[in-house]
Amino acid sequence: MAVALLVGVTAVWGSTFLVIQDATDTMPVLDFMAARFTVGALVLAALRPRRIMSLDRAGWAGGAALGIALGTAYTLQVFGLRHTSATISAFVTGMFVVFTPLLAALVLRRRVTPAAWAGTGLAFAGLALLTLNGLRIGTGELLTLGCALGIALQILGTDTWAAGRDPYALAFAQMATVAVAASLAALPGGLSLLPPDRAAWFGVVWTGVFATAAALVVQTWAQTRLSPVRVAVVLTLEPAFAALVGVFAGDVLSARQVIGSLLVLLAMLLVELRSTSATGPHTGTDTSTDTGTDRRTEPAAVPRLAPSSTP
Repeated sequence: MAVALLVGVTAVWGSTFLVIQDATDTMPVLDFMAARFTVGALVLAALRPRRIMSLDRAGWAGGAALGIALGTAYTLQVFGLRHTSATISAFVTGMFVVFTPLLAALVLRRRVTPAAWAGTGLAFAGLALLTLNGLRIGTGELLTLGCALGIALQILGTDTWAAGRDPYALAFAQMATVAVAASLAALPGGLSLLPPDRAAWFGVVWTGVFATAAALVVQTWAQTRLSPVRVAVVLTLEPAFAALVGVFAGDVLSARQVIGSLLVLLAMLLVELRSTSATGPHTGTDTSTDTGTDRRTEPAAVPRLAPSSTP
């Protein structure tokens, strides 16, 4: 269930590259970010306010830290889209699948398993075939590379702080942090949360409700059941869905891009088969210590949410 819902999240995120480009043609980037995350936070607050109040002080602090990483990543991505194509942006954003296991090994001192490294390598190769057509390292690419690093940090941070906490409340804390930070950053230029035209309105509503509120809750919940490297590999489907959206918009999918999509799917299959072979027989929770990062070197086991909890 966690993997299936994450795939759905990648489909939504894959649809946003062109939407964001259109919206920020007429709406300043920081205004767009502030509006997007304000909408997302308000949706969660209106639907389940009591769950938000259940978050403890450490949860709010963790949510704020995750929000800073997330907000920085998305802001860099949107600014990057002003200087590069949506296709190149999709590939460079997908570099988080490489950064995640590297940071897990360097920062969290976790041993990354051979299966996870193999899946990461396949996913990287698939992303390159799927989206690249002569990459040049320019302003847009460098900004988007910073986005990928921020996403990797947010994935690893969520793995650390989501355990034992309500994913709904933690997602709200992240969105509220981004909304406040983006609003403060936009104030010197004259903050306006109201989109100027139909394309901007669609971009704010689509990304705020579906790509932010719903998607972040699902991601946070899924990470209470999956290792961060496994999450990163699943999320590499985002550029594949971005390419599919491009096909419907009139782009032609080349044979190389088809092969790239198959490599991404193969990477997911490799990680999934390796992880499910070590999953407990009577629970859907990921109990393996060999699903992407080996946690046996940690001083204590991290408690997980009960399998019956829902986002």
